[in-house]
Amino acid sequence: MPNVESLAPAQAIALEEWMSKGGRLIASGPVGSVSAPGVRQLLRTLLGGYWGFSLENAQQLQLPSKQKIQVWADKKELFGKIRGGVVVPDELATTQTAAVWDSKDSPVAVVATDRSTFFGWRWGVDAVASPELDTAWLQTSVNRFLKKPTTAPSRVKGGSGTCSPTVATLPSTSGIRDTRGQTTSSSTSSKTSPTPPLPTAPSPSSAPLSLLRQSPQWGEPPYGAGSPTPPINIAPTPKSDEAIDQLEQRVRFNVDPYSQSPISSSDAIALQHELENLIGRVESSRLSASVINGNTNAAQAAKAQQTEVASTTPGSLVSNPEQVIDNARAVAKNLPQLIAQKNYALARQQWQIARANLWKQFPLDQRLAPPEIRSVWLDRGTIVRAKNEQGLAVIFDKFAQAGINTVFFETVNAGYTIYPSKIAPQQNPLVRGWDPLESAVKLAHERGIELHAWVWAFAAGNRNHNKLLNLNPEYPGPVLAAHPDWAGYDNRGQMIPAGQGKPFFDPANPQLRQYLLNLYEEIVTHYNVDGLQLDYIRYPFQDPSANRTYGYGKAAREQFQQQTGVDPANISPKDRELWQKWTEFRTSQINTFVAQLSKQLREKRPNLILSAAVFPLQEQERIQKLQQQWEVWAKNGDIDLIVPMTYALETARFDRLAQPWIRSSQLGSALLVPGIRLLSLPTVGAFDQIQLLRDLPVIGYALFAAENFGNDLHKVFSATQGSVQPKPQELIPHRQPFQTAAIRYSALQREWKFLFQNNKLPMSSTTLATFHSQANIVQSALDRLAKEPNSSNLLAAKAVLTRFVSQFRILMRAPSQDNLYQIKVWENRLTTIDRLLRYGERAQVRK
Repeated sequence: MPNVESLAPAQAIALEEWMSKGGRLIASGPVGSVSAPGVRQLLRTLLGGYWGFSLENAQQLQLPSKQKIQVWADKKELFGKIRGGVVVPDELATTQTAAVWDSKDSPVAVVATDRSTFFGWRWGVDAVASPELDTAWLQTSVNRFLKKPTTAPSRVKGGSGTCSPTVATLPSTSGIRDTRGQTTSSSTSSKTSPTPPLPTAPSPSSAPLSLLRQSPQWGEPPYGAGSPTPPINIAPTPKSDEAIDQLEQRVRFNVDPYSQSPISSSDAIALQHELENLIGRVESSRLSASVINGNTNAAQAAKAQQTEVASTTPGSLVSNPEQVIDNARAVAKNLPQLIAQKNYALARQQWQIARANLWKQFPLDQRLAPPEIRSVWLDRGTIVRAKNEQGLAVIFDKFAQAGINTVFFETVNAGYTIYPSKIAPQQNPLVRGWDPLESAVKLAHERGIELHAWVWAFAAGNRNHNKLLNLNPEYPGPVLAAHPDWAGYDNRGQMIPAGQGKPFFDPANPQLRQYLLNLYEEIVTHYNVDGLQLDYIRYPFQDPSANRTYGYGKAAREQFQQQTGVDPANISPKDRELWQKWTEFRTSQINTFVAQLSKQLREKRPNLILSAAVFPLQEQERIQKLQQQWEVWAKNGDIDLIVPMTYALETARFDRLAQPWIRSSQLGSALLVPGIRLLSLPTVGAFDQIQLLRDLPVIGYALFAAENFGNDLHKVFSATQGSVQPKPQELIPHRQPFQTAAIRYSALQREWKFLFQNNKLPMSSTTLATFHSQANIVQSALDRLAKEPNSSNLLAAKAVLTRFVSQFRILMRAPSQDNLYQIKVWENRLTTIDRLLRYGERAQVRK
């Protein structure tokens, strides 16, 4: 793209889309310099820098300092005199300086990223540089991108027929889609270093920046000699049969920048609100970063976090985060007018560019996280690929560096245990010869991480897992193979419902229930796990309106007939009264099992944390389709952590899935930990969803899954919530709720102080004195409770907190018009502190 000074928003978005699918870019001169500000910012991200200003005279190109020399650019023919300009690198991007000008301060002449090369002169213009020099730089840049592995080249999807059809690609292995839609790569004993599959390229609606690309998996750990494993088939990834995948598809929030289709009034409001909320999340994250990192002066903080954008002439004003935010506010304000004028494509394009530019304002290189639950599901596929304790250690090291403090370790999957069990019929053959659970507990605790055993409850097998083991696809799993009378069936007599891939147990079967109780007791008594997480704690997905129902196991039919005199196989949803009883019967099987399990395990391990991965459907829909009523488990105190699988690629839809449960009053004192699926989710998109949770009354998050925990995300987490240096162990809220409450409140105090000092929260002197007095009383009460957790201090802390919350909005009345989002965030965080106190109260009682 030589010397293209003007690009339309649609062109810039199309360019980003093409690059996100593997395209590579070589650009020169003042690219996009006369384009709209939003386009310039997007180009800056794609190129790793921007054209700053022209140099008055021709200058000699030279290599940068020895520490920064790029091997690919270290060639004699690349250096000569050129009449060019200064390229300003993007400090937040992974930009390499390939060449500099031989003048004062060695200004940058060529920058490169893994996807682009940007020349700081007008390429192809004889008066600027010699043809030989231009040709050498072009050949070198092209060759850098065309270094291919031994696999066959692939064509860039959507690429022009006039372009080179080849782009370097990683060799990939097809995966088998496993629990909840993750892709589990296969491995064999002959493949000691399998290459992970390439991630799915995000759509332009979800990935307008280079940071938004999902990064590859972590580098493979140094494996030792693994135990023999059975032959494994490599098969194409099938279409997922998971109900949770179907739910995620149902809540997509796609914004097609090329579409001229009408935007409805409800969609217009949604677009406007999402942009306004994103502005709030960006400002909230920057405030937290400023306070945590000790930038007590607003001007200094802004300068420290300043993000420059393209400037066409020396000395012109350079945009900062405040300007980006102001531009985004203008876009949000202007959306209704564009839509009223039926300029739908431009409205969508401006919205996308504004979002992309806002995402770049997140302080991804600064610590900003409060004490919170930072959990991740460590899936069977990743455990299998680790091969031994040394391989697992690499994974846990990265978790620790990234600030992860809780790991849900897949312990029972498709009927197999990950450890050698005396209860279960078979350990997973893929890990035969070692005990991954024993190693995981040891490695986690050495790093201050909690290890929770993640178990499949009523899902008994998995067709996709059978393929990995070269078994008959209809094999029901080792437990049902040994006890076929424990199986559940659908209304057509099938163990595996049509369109799904997993057989399920009959939760009404007393022998099956006792087996599971014994198995889980074995796990929590033979291993020092910190918790147990129930997955598939439900019936398989059904649709009564389409006559697709489940639960007709032998035991269930007998018991229901004894209670009602009717075989449930002979009734249908049209028999409303009987059908309601049948639904209540099945729901009760799940509820009573959870209650029984909670009682039995806590008698053995009083401090054990019990959690459940659950569907975020509305209660009545969930009961009809899954017979899962987790509100009852929470209210009864059977479960400590409710982890809804609120999976969505867009933050707006994630918010819509999570909000009903975050605001719910039906969860008793249980803590809610929403789930975020990383598959196909860009790095900054994952951060945005986490920031949303930090601004809501939530105490943490769960990431699905380790398999998709890429290097880019690890880098962001290490900077914002973790550390590569040894540090004192941080608080884990479900273990130290009172101490967490005190520290989180102290962070609120620092934010208020920061804004008061910088005149961002105008108050009268009288109101300010009252506010400080009441706020300090709360801090003192919480500090006493954290130091001496007893009933008296708890009662006092709850009382002063309740009083302060009731006055908070009144005290904030004056500044509320300019800080509505941030004030709501503070109210949410006060609610979180109240929930921590209620959770801690229940834990105290249980002790």
